[in-house]
Amino acid sequence: MVIKPVGVIRSPQTELAWEAGAQDDAWQSRAKRERAVTKAVARIEIDPALDGILDGTEEYSHLLVLWWADRSEPRRTGRVKVRPMGRQDLPEVGIFATRSPVRPNPILATVVQVVARHGTTLEVTGLDAIDGTPVVDIKPLSPSDCPSGEISVPEWLARVHRELAALDEG
Repeated sequence: MVIKPVGVIRSPQTELAWEAGAQDDAWQSRAKRERAVTKAVARIEIDPALDGILDGTEEYSHLLVLWWADRSEPRRTGRVKVRPMGRQDLPEVGIFATRSPVRPNPILATVVQVVARHGTTLEVTGLDAIDGTPVVDIKPLSPSDCPSGEISVPEWLARVHRELAALDEG
């Protein structure tokens, strides 16, 4: 299998926000830093040889960006579980039950909001990849991609979302 990057991310985020094994006592500061960065405008610069591939993307409010976490922790043979965000107070779960960058294949996905398009460059918000990250693919997001019913999550993730909301308020 060969995956060729179609572009690169230019972001104000220059370091990994979440690393496997990170100490959980600093998760609040990491979360605040990452949330501030994802509100900033990032650029997705597409390979000029693919000129025209973005035509029409500016008509969407949101896109799904698939990117290669090339600087995340290298794969470890047999590693199939993590503690989300490196937090010891959260249960150890299978990697596929998290958005951890530590994956068998470091392909990550983020829904971004389109700000503008300039030729082969997209300006977006909500992108949690670090500067220089390779882009694998971009897909438009439409209402049919989203479930119409309520989305359920494990209690530990609901608790994390409540804690993050409290950080935003504080």
